[in-house]
Amino acid sequence: MAPLTVVAPRLWQDMLQKKRQRELEKQFREMIQMMSTALSAGYSVDNAIRVCRRDLERMYGSGGMIVRETGYMVRQMEMNRPVEELLEDFALRSGLEEAENFTRIFVIARRSGGRLVSIIERTVQIMGDRSQVKEEIQTLTASKRFEQRIMNLIPVLMVLYIDWTSPGFFTVMYTTLLGRVLMTGCLLVYLASVWLAQKILDIEVGSG
Repeated sequence: MAPLTVVAPRLWQDMLQKKRQRELEKQFREMIQMMSTALSAGYSVDNAIRVCRRDLERMYGSGGMIVRETGYMVRQMEMNRPVEELLEDFALRSGLEEAENFTRIFVIARRSGGRLVSIIERTVQIMGDRSQVKEEIQTLTASKRFEQRIMNLIPVLMVLYIDWTSPGFFTVMYTTLLGRVLMTGCLLVYLASVWLAQKILDIEVGSG
């Protein structure tokens, strides 16, 4: 089990990062929808972001991830940094595919003088459809994920139960060289099966 002390923190960090990205992705979609509404009401892009910042703070509080990001954008705009550059910076730092796609479309539309409001509205609609598909997939696979967690625990619980009800039953498996090699192999197979099951249920929805 000693090698797990090296791997486990990295796995835990990746899990937390994915969770934070999912939450930031949700908050980013809210921001774009608010931005689209503000632009339709006649606000400029800069003022639309300022309006979004106030509305998002009411929704998520001053500590919300997207609130801190929009607050940073507002401060940078006051220093005359262009919105396009700020959105590109956010997309790069966040690692969100939706942010990258939106920023690319936004930059092209603004520089080409296209109908920015209608383009953003269409982008918001596509992002909403994609989000709905993700939620449906999460709902459909929820029971399988629960079953996976139970199956992951069964081998460990079986070993603990047998060791508790029949003390010394596994002694030979943990005190002899052959037993340790065999149990180490079983542990690796178990970890590989847990990883494979997670990959099978980790369904990604592409932007295409």
